[in-house]
Amino acid sequence: MRAIICLLLCHCISVAKAETFVYIGTYTEGDSNSEGIYVSRLDETSGELTEPVLAATVLNPSFVAIHPNGRWLYAVSEVFDDRPETIGLLAFEIADDGRLRKLNEKPSGGSAACHVAVDPSGRCVGVANYGSGSCALFPIRDDGSLGEVGSFHQHVGGSGVNRDRQEGPHAHSLNFNVDGTQAFVADLGKDQVLMFDVNAKQGTMIPSTQSFVQTAAGGGPRHFSFHPSFEFAFANLEMTSQVTVLRYRAQDKTLEAGSVVDTIPSSARDTGNSTAECLAQPNGKFVYVSNRGHNSIAGFAFDASTGSLKSIGNTPTQGEIPRGFGIDPTGRFLIAGNQTTGNVVTFRIDPDTGSLNPTGHSIKVDAAVNVRFNVR
Repeated sequence: MRAIICLLLCHCISVAKAETFVYIGTYTEGDSNSEGIYVSRLDETSGELTEPVLAATVLNPSFVAIHPNGRWLYAVSEVFDDRPETIGLLAFEIADDGRLRKLNEKPSGGSAACHVAVDPSGRCVGVANYGSGSCALFPIRDDGSLGEVGSFHQHVGGSGVNRDRQEGPHAHSLNFNVDGTQAFVADLGKDQVLMFDVNAKQGTMIPSTQSFVQTAAGGGPRHFSFHPSFEFAFANLEMTSQVTVLRYRAQDKTLEAGSVVDTIPSSARDTGNSTAECLAQPNGKFVYVSNRGHNSIAGFAFDASTGSLKSIGNTPTQGEIPRGFGIDPTGRFLIAGNQTTGNVVTFRIDPDTGSLNPTGHSIKVDAAVNVRFNVR
C-alpha cells in the first residue's frame, strides 16, 4: 500500500510540474524592437501569460515548430535574399526554463523561408520558401540538429490571376499527414496545394501520384491545417478572405477541394483584408482563421458528416494585423499575436459553441507573428 501511495504522489507531483510554454515568433527588422524568439508560460486555468523572455536571438524568426519529443525547436529566418548560402532554417535545444540553445543552422535553399514543420515521427523537418517559391526537407540527427538537405523542390509558374502576387510560385506553408508519409505545400502564387510522398527516415520527398490539388482561382492558399480525423483539411485563401475545405483520402493519397466560405462579413469586402493563419481545434468541431485588416478571428463550426463549414462569427483580436495565432493542446485557449500593435492576447474557447471569449490577459511582444506551444 505504501508503494502505491508513493507512486500516486510521484504522479501527482509530475503532473503538477507540467508547464505549458508559449513560443512567439517575431519580425526583428523594420520598426520592431523584438530580437528573436520569445517564450512565456500559460496558466491553463486562467489563460494568463507570464512576462515574455527572449529565448533566442534570431533574425526574423517568423515561424517555429516543436519536435514531438518536446526537447527541440526549429525556426525559420525569413530573409528576402536569393543567395544560396543564406540561412533560412535553425535548430535549437529547449532548456528546462524554456530558453533555447542553438544546435546548428542550414540554408533553406530559397529566399524568405516562412514556414517550418516537423514530421510526426520526428525524423525530418520541412520548410517553405515564400520569396523563391520552393520547399525542402531536412533529416534530423540524433542530437536534434539538422542534417544536410535531403530533398529540394523548386516550384514553377504562377496562376497569373493576380498579376502582382501570382506572377510566379510562392510556397507559403508545409504540413504533414498523420504518419508523415505525405507533405502538403500551399503555394499562394500557383493557387495549388502541392503533394509529396515522404521518406521521413531519409529526409526525402518526391511528388505524389496526385502531385497537386487546384484551389479557387486568385485565392492564394497560404496555410493548411488537417482535421484531427485526417479525413479533411482546411486551407485559408489569403487574397480573397476565404477558407476552403479539402477531403483527404489517405489510402489513395488524394486530396479533393470542396466548399469555400468567407472569413469576413460582406460589409467588410474591399477593405484590404487578407487572411493569415488557419487551424482546426483539437476536438475537430471548430476551425479558426485570422483576418489582417478586419483584425478578427473568424470561427466556423465543422460538420464532418457533410464536410461543411458554418460561420459562428468574428471575434476582434484587440489589436491590429493578427498575423498568427495558436490553439493550446487542450483546446481551451486561442492565443493571437497582433503584429502591428505588438500585443499577444488570450481567448477562452467555448467547448460547446466554439465562441472566443477574451480572458483579459495579454502580453507585449513587438511584431508578434507566430504562436506555438510546448507542454513539459
